[in-house]
Amino acid sequence: MRPMLATPADAVPSTDLWRHEVKWDGMRALIDIRDHQVRVFSRTERDITVAFPEFVSQAAGLIDFEDLLLDAEVVVMHQGRPSFSSLAERFNVVDATTAQQLAATAPVTAMVFDVLRVMGTPVMGQTWTARRTMLESIDITSRWVTVPPVFTDGHSLLAATADQGIEGIVSKRIDATYRPGARSDDWLKSVHRRTGSYVIVGWRREKGRSALGSVLLAEPTSAGLAYRGRVGSGLAGRRGVALAQQLLPLRRDDNPTVTGVPVEDARDCIWVEPAIVADVEFHGLSEAGRLRQPSWRGVRADLEPADLFATAASEQEDE
Repeated sequence: MRPMLATPADAVPSTDLWRHEVKWDGMRALIDIRDHQVRVFSRTERDITVAFPEFVSQAAGLIDFEDLLLDAEVVVMHQGRPSFSSLAERFNVVDATTAQQLAATAPVTAMVFDVLRVMGTPVMGQTWTARRTMLESIDITSRWVTVPPVFTDGHSLLAATADQGIEGIVSKRIDATYRPGARSDDWLKSVHRRTGSYVIVGWRREKGRSALGSVLLAEPTSAGLAYRGRVGSGLAGRRGVALAQQLLPLRRDDNPTVTGVPVEDARDCIWVEPAIVADVEFHGLSEAGRLRQPSWRGVRADLEPADLFATAASEQEDE
């Protein structure tokens, strides 16, 4: 099952029909507990349990429950704020030993905000208020699992998250049911800086050096891959080295049918197969459709280009 998704808000809703939560800068996960066995799934239904040994440990307490399905955002906290770059290292892990080592140096927390099944009975058809009451009645809190509070004043919460350097807020209708896999207007997200997922289609070296300096990004659309610009900010040092190692085996001789690439960006570009999805932060798009002031966040090991194409197709159907 895929989780319900929020729609970008034009404005923070302010009526009593809404409640508001902090939008944590992490990665979405469904935590599925059956017969005291814990499994963790990404938003694309990939089993990522091995990457998060914290959640299956006795100390986390989740295995004490017989049957639950929880919706959560998994984060790595650093100095009181989520660190997406630290979390990105965790999502790529498929080796249990490495996962245990990272759990000691960059432990995760599951910010649980919804319950979808209780004792074998789905509760997604119930209202947000009813599900929230159920969630708060279940004692799942531990060092690695928490249920963050909800707020009635979305505008004040949005201002507070800006002051604290947190991504933004999610506003939810209290009478809304849970719609798996749907991007719904019943959930609205308000963010201070936009975040997007794009496909890496090429890279360029640093000027006068052989090291990776920036990557070229494209957005999957119903018409194919549309160029959205280059990002180099945030790729210095080890991040750039690690990314270059991932891209080298994907090298190809020509542009992988990306439209709208300017000559100056294509010059000296090392093209790659469009196989890796990455997240960037940016301040909107320019009139030419380019990312404004983008900065690197990390590779999305939980997403594939096909997922972005599927999202683009569904959004076109909704128009």
